[in-house]
Amino acid sequence: MADRVNHLGQPIGDDVVWAGAKTPPRSNMDGQYCRLEPIDIDRHAADLFKAFSADKTGGIWTYLFTDPFATEADLREWMNNACLGDDPLFHAVIDKRTDKAVGFATFMRIDPVMGVIEVGNINFAPALQRTPAATEAMFLMMQRVFNELGYRRYEWKCDNLNAPSHKAAKRLGFTYEGLFRQALVYKDRNRDTAWFSIIDTEWPPLKKAFIAWLDADNFDESGNQIRKLEEFR
Repeated sequence: MADRVNHLGQPIGDDVVWAGAKTPPRSNMDGQYCRLEPIDIDRHAADLFKAFSADKTGGIWTYLFTDPFATEADLREWMNNACLGDDPLFHAVIDKRTDKAVGFATFMRIDPVMGVIEVGNINFAPALQRTPAATEAMFLMMQRVFNELGYRRYEWKCDNLNAPSHKAAKRLGFTYEGLFRQALVYKDRNRDTAWFSIIDTEWPPLKKAFIAWLDADNFDESGNQIRKLEEFR
């Protein structure tokens, strides 16, 4: 039962004082282990092609809308057609140890009026996967969304058959909301889409957990985590 009703006795939502969110800027997001830069073909294409080529099976592309690229020229052509717009807004993930691009992610379905934005098109090369930089990249994007831009809702969506994406979303603090059946067709196959979100009231404790997990003291001499991210929540 809702706590509030209107003059007709119908349940209604809480009042919201809302002036809208901001559009994501084309600027860097800088952390301890990585830096996110708006995609630049000349700066990032060669590094991305080399990093993605370490995935010999092509498995990192299975649940994305494009297939692996045979040549750097093919990757450049795709980037020119798909990665230079404002929505989705692509960012390269730069490993600060090497200053090389090792993955990308986007802000997409950007709705400043309603305060809703999605993270998507995430592809991390083997060199980035399961590293502090990978988690920090997601943290930096969340921090921009909630602290800098003032969004109310941050979404994560994936093919329901993509078990690693389900696991990643939950580890990062997203809440599973449900399944949109037959939501998309891609690569000539059906996609049932799983929906996850974080809302603004959930962000402050999540932010504290990320900061604690990313602290250098949480990693041993080999770079292995001492405590899991979930243990800080």
